[in-house]
Amino acid sequence: MAKKTTKAGRLSMEDMRKMINKKAGRTVAHSLKDDNPTEVKQWIPTGSRWLDSIICKGKIAGIPVGKVSELAGLTSTGKSYMAAQIAANAQQMDMDVVYFDSESAIDPTFLERTGCNLDRLLYIQATSVEFVLETIEELLGGSDNQILFIWDSLAFTPAITDVEGDFNPQSSMAVKARILAKAMSKLVIPIADKQATLLILNQLKTNIASGPMARITAMTTPYVTPGGKALHYAYSLRVWLTGRKAKASFVEDDNGFRIGSEVKAKIEKSRFGTQGRNCNFKILWGTEEIGIQDDESLLEAIKSSSRLTSSGAWYTLDEGTANAVRFQAGTWMKKMKDDAFRALVYNVLDEDIIMKFDRREGDASNFYETEENIE
Repeated sequence: MAKKTTKAGRLSMEDMRKMINKKAGRTVAHSLKDDNPTEVKQWIPTGSRWLDSIICKGKIAGIPVGKVSELAGLTSTGKSYMAAQIAANAQQMDMDVVYFDSESAIDPTFLERTGCNLDRLLYIQATSVEFVLETIEELLGGSDNQILFIWDSLAFTPAITDVEGDFNPQSSMAVKARILAKAMSKLVIPIADKQATLLILNQLKTNIASGPMARITAMTTPYVTPGGKALHYAYSLRVWLTGRKAKASFVEDDNGFRIGSEVKAKIEKSRFGTQGRNCNFKILWGTEEIGIQDDESLLEAIKSSSRLTSSGAWYTLDEGTANAVRFQAGTWMKKMKDDAFRALVYNVLDEDIIMKFDRREGDASNFYETEENIE
C-alpha cells in the first residue's frame, strides 16, 4: 500500500519567524518593520555638535547605541577627554558606564569635571585583553541594564601571553589580533540585542610600509591601528583624531600659557553613509573648565554656508528673511549666548552640514577631507 504524504502548506512570514526562533531558543528572526536590533534607535552625543552632524546622513547622531565604535588618535589628541564627555552624556541618557583602563591614568576628579557621575561609573583595570572581553560578555549576559563600555585603550592592553611571557615581541606575535577576531564574532550580536555600546579607544601609529609601493602607501594610508583587521569589520563607526604640530594649534590664555589644543576628526568608517567627512574643534584641558569647545567651533563649521558672508573683520549671517545679523569673530561667543542667534546658527548648521550633504548639493570638497587637511 502506498504511503500517504502530506503536502507542506504555505508558511507566513510570522510562522517562519516563530519556527526559526524556536529552533534558536531565543529571538534571532525579526521583522525589520518592528523593533529590531539592527536599527540604531539611540545616539550618544560626542560633545561636539559638528562631529555629531557628520556621523550619519540626514540627522544629528553621535556614538551609535547597540554597535561597536572606535575612537583612535595620535598622542595627546583628546581621546580620553572625548571618552569622558561621551560617558557623561550616556549617563544623562540613563545608561551605566563601565570604564576599562589599561594605563591606570584616569583621574576621578577629571571625570567629575567632565560631568560624570562616579556612582554610575564602574572603573576596571584592563589587566588583559581576555579579561576585558570576558567581563563584557558576563555583564551582557547577567544584566538588563543599558551599558556603555569604554575600553581605554586597546593598543595598550596586553594579552595574557604578553604578561606571562618574556619581552621578546616575536613570542606573542599576532596573539591579540586572533583573540579580538574571535571575540568580535561572539560579542557583536549580544551587544546589539542588549542595546549596549562598546567604544574602543585606540592609537594611530605610523604606517611603515615596505616594497615598491611603499611611498604611495605611506601617503594614502599614513596611519594604522593595532588590534588586527578583523576589528575593522566589526566597527560600525571609526573616528580618527589628529592635530597640527604648529604652535597655532594650541589654545592659549591671555598670558600665552597653553590650556588646550585643536583636534581634527575624520570619519574613517561609517555604516551611516558619511565616510571621509571631517571637522575640527578645540579641547580645553589646562583650566578649571575642561572639555570640547563646542560653540567656539561652530563659526568654522558654517563658513562654507552661502548664508554667511564676510567683509573685512565683519561677518553677516542671513536669517532667511529680510533681516541679517552682523558680528565680528571676537564677539562670536557673546552672540552665541543669545537664544535666537544660537537657534539661527543651529538652523544653518543643520541645513548646510546635514541636509545639503544628504541631498548631495553644493561642492563635495566642502564635506570631505582633502590631502591638504591631512596632518
